[in-house]
Amino acid sequence: MGKSQREKGKRGEREVARILRNRGLDAKRGVQYQGSPDSPDVTGLPGYHVEVKFVERLDLRRAIEQSKADAGEDEVPVVVHRRSREPWNITMSFEDFLDLYEKAHEI
Repeated sequence: MGKSQREKGKRGEREVARILRNRGLDAKRGVQYQGSPDSPDVTGLPGYHVEVKFVERLDLRRAIEQSKADAGEDEVPVVVHRRSREPWNITMSFEDFLDLYEKAHEI
């Protein structure tokens, strides 16, 4: 990955953290740059391991596998992703989505 792509990735991480802070969450960029490769890209969503991908061509399968591999036992792995000039999206397993839905709707 080239330097400009790494910089774009960092911008994406900061942008996602800012969006979460604007929603009242204590979010910030993770500490993977300090030598902890399994750290989430963004912290502030307890119970979730957040990988951020700000790329034009995303290998989604690889990204979700990375999030799964790095997530703690009690964390839901998610990938927050977008292309330039497009909105952010989130990808998680269908099973995790159903668990979240059931909790939110007391099913």
